[in-house]
Parts: sequence; structure tokens; C-alpha cells
Amino acid sequence: MKTPSSQTNVKRPPIIVVMGHIDHGKSTLLDCIRKCNTTAGEAGGITQHMGAYETSFRDKAGTEHRLTFLDTPGHEAFSAIRARGAKTADIAVLVVSAEDGVKPQTLEALKAIKETKIPFVVAINKIDRPGVNIERIKANLAEHEVYLEGYGGDISFVPVSAVTGQGVPELLELLILVAEFAGLHANPGKTAEGVVIEAHVDHKRGTTATLVIRDGTLTTGSFLVSGDSFTPVRSIENYLGKQVKAAPPSCPVKILGWNKLPKAGGTFKTVPTKKEAEAEALLHTEELKHTELWTSQTDAQAINHVIIPLVIKADAAGSLDAVLQEINKISVEGVSFRVLLAGVGTISENDMKTASAGKSPLILGFNVKADASAKAIAERSSVPIETFDIIYRLTEWVRNECEKRRPRIEVEEETGRAKILKLFSSDKNKYVVGGRVETGVIKSGSTVKILRREIEIATGRIRSLQQLKMKADEVGKDTEFGAMIESKIEPAPGDRIIAFTVTTK
Repeated sequence: MKTPSSQTNVKRPPIIVVMGHIDHGKSTLLDCIRKCNTTAGEAGGITQHMGAYETSFRDKAGTEHRLTFLDTPGHEAFSAIRARGAKTADIAVLVVSAEDGVKPQTLEALKAIKETKIPFVVAINKIDRPGVNIERIKANLAEHEVYLEGYGGDISFVPVSAVTGQGVPELLELLILVAEFAGLHANPGKTAEGVVIEAHVDHKRGTTATLVIRDGTLTTGSFLVSGDSFTPVRSIENYLGKQVKAAPPSCPVKILGWNKLPKAGGTFKTVPTKKEAEAEALLHTEELKHTELWTSQTDAQAINHVIIPLVIKADAAGSLDAVLQEINKISVEGVSFRVLLAGVGTISENDMKTASAGKSPLILGFNVKADASAKAIAERSSVPIETFDIIYRLTEWVRNECEKRRPRIEVEEETGRAKILKLFSSDKNKYVVGGRVETGVIKSGSTVKILRREIEIATGRIRSLQQLKMKADEVGKDTEFGAMIESKIEPAPGDRIIAFTVTTK
């Protein structure tokens, strides 16, 4: 294995995470910086994975700087990915739309930034739109304790347009300045260590992970270990998909050939031999948390309770985390979930067999398809496979399915109560009585309970009603009436009848 030459700590490029609310222009801003278009490839026009990209920028003095950017999703479902981005980065860019101002995921992103205590700047985006008021956005941010320079605080900001490019050079100049103050250093002479940004299964190339190197230099011939996963470094791909011989600090890379899917957000380190890699992996015997069986929300042993077995497959580890997180938010009375399997990759025959262990299971795919054998089993067994490429459509479908399956309970609702004053006649379980309504309304055709000394002795039905010797459909409170009641037990003066309806809830 080639070992990087020994060097003392040197300045390294900053790792910058771009965060903010959905549709505030994070990916478009990165597109502008990178002079390419990624948003067109995202389902629904929203980012659903974390991407890592490199760019170079020449400042006003003519010095060239290298910067690494992490793009995070803005949709509320991907909070775990945003938090992971904040923990990985050195600097954050909080993108706020000049049209919309502070929104829920703006605040969530801000919380993640503050928890990691990394420096951040604000990019007020969409200034090219008509009628925008930057002063209003400053005030809006101040309401949420984000005090910009010139507005009572020291947080730097730049008005930008990701569409026209206005303000983007100034934003990059500011980020370089923040990085200078942060004093970011690394030792290229060390073996590489860093963070797993994302991981997925490529059926042509195998298990693949995107990494960002925090320190050291990654070279071929070594082995990487992350948790209980490891891989030989046979080749290194940069963010453009090109093969490189070595990757320096702050560089995002893609590494193929892992023995199992490494956990997104986990750290990695380099060891020289396969034997050492296997030994390190054995120290981490805990399986990925999202592959364990779990039951959500309610006690699975409760009466009138439905458990829905789930098999969930996604295209990447971060996506899988987001799907599990969103499903765990679904709360439908009387329904809970049991995850039989959660993994990354195409829905396969094995997944269908796993699903068969549960009663009426759901097989869900996010950004993945089912293979031919899985489809054949689904057709034979009538077990549906549902696939989605937008996460909120997946959760909406699951929520609707819960509503369909939730247990229905028959509930009695009292509509009126009356006291029997007199029994006039009886004939084959039909009794003519006189009474007075005490509460509510008594209606013809109502089902009634007959109570004697507040103990239920029978149930019956009101066949007809009269008021002032005239036929009536209903009688109200404090009204005297005559009624024919059908019952197996004869009512007596002093008994009470309770009229009720039965509804299913």
C-alpha cells in the first residue's frame, strides 16, 4: 500500500453544508456555483438525498480556492439527513427565500446548525423576483433570534439570485473569509478518516458509499472500515465520477465494494490490511438500527388493535432513514406498524418471502423497483407492491391504508331518556305505555334500553309514538307521550327507557 508522505498540518478546503426550507433554492444555488443542473433530475423538483460536490473559485486577488459543498433536502421528511450534513460540515449556508422568509424547515436547519456550533452565513435568495423586500426578511430573521450584520447582530449575509448569479461571487468570497477565521487544517500525511455521507446498492457495481475525507489522504490499496462494514480501496471516484489515484482532505469520493451497507452518518477510518479491517468490523456487532423489528405508537397487545407488517426498500441509506422517520410519525388510532425488513436495493423475491411472515403486509419501495421474481410472487399472492419517488406521496398512501384497516368500534350514543308513567295494554311482546321525556328526544323506531331501578332488564324498539292522541315522529323534553314498545320483558310504571343510536368509529 502506498503511504502518503509525512506532512505537518496544512490549511484544508472548507466543507460547506447548504441548508434551508424546501423550494428556497438550495440546489439551484449549487447549480449556479457548479455551472450545471441537478434539480431537473430530482423527483418532484426536490432534493431527496445528500450530495457532495467540489468547486474551485478564484477570488478578487486571483487566488484559487477549493471548496466542498453538501446539498441537503429541504422537505420536512429529511431532518435526519440535514442534521447529518450539519455535523459533517465546517460552515453552513442558511438559504432563505426573499419571497417567503423564515419557514418551518428554516428553523429546523437553524436548530441543527446551532447544535453543532458551526459558523454560518445567510444567503437571502430569489432577489431577482419582483416585489421582494430584503429589510422584511432581516426583520423576519430577527424575530427568530438570527441577528444579521447591520440589524443588531454579527451574522454575515449576502443577497443572491441563484437564477441570475447575482451575489454568488460575493457569497463565495464570504465563505472563504469565514473558513480563514475558522483555521481549518488537516494532515495529508495521515491515512484518511472522515464521514459516510450516503450509501446505496448499485446492482451493476455493488454496495457503494459517498464519503467526505475530514483528515488525511485516501489512496488505493488500503482498506476502509465504517462500523461493521469494510471495503478494499481498489478505485477512488471523485464527485464527477472520474478515477483518481488519491483523494486529499475535504474531498468527496465514491468507494465501491463494501461487504455490507455502511451506515449513513457513520465515520470511517483507514487500515492497511483486510485482516485488520475484519477485526475492526467485528468490534461493531450491532446491526443497523433501522433493520430491527419495531412497533410504533401503540401497544401491540391492545384489544381492537391492528398491526401492519412492513417491508421497506429504498435506494439509499439516507432515504431509508427518512422513510422510517416519516412512517413513525403516522398516528392512526388502533393501528401500529411492525417492520419485518428495511433495506436498500431492488425489491426482490427474498423480500416477498419475508413479507409473507406477516398478515396482510405492505411492501413499500422508495426510488426503487421490484424485480421480475418479486412481481410474479406479488401477482400470485395478491400482496401489493407499492413504489414511490416522492416521500410525501408514500406517507399519504400509508396513512390512507391505515384508515382503511383501523378497527371499527360500535359506540352507543344516548339520544333521549323517558320515564314510564303507565302501562295501558300488552299483546305478544308489544306494550302500550304512557310516559314523559326527561332528557333529549325520543323518536319513533328508536332502539331503547329498559331500566328498572337503574338496572337494564331488556332492550326493545319503539314501534309508534303519539302526542295528544296524534301520531308523532318524535317527542322532546318534558313532553308526555304514548308509545308502543316491542320488548321481551313487560315494562312497568316507574321504569325508564333510554333511546340510543349505534355508530361505528
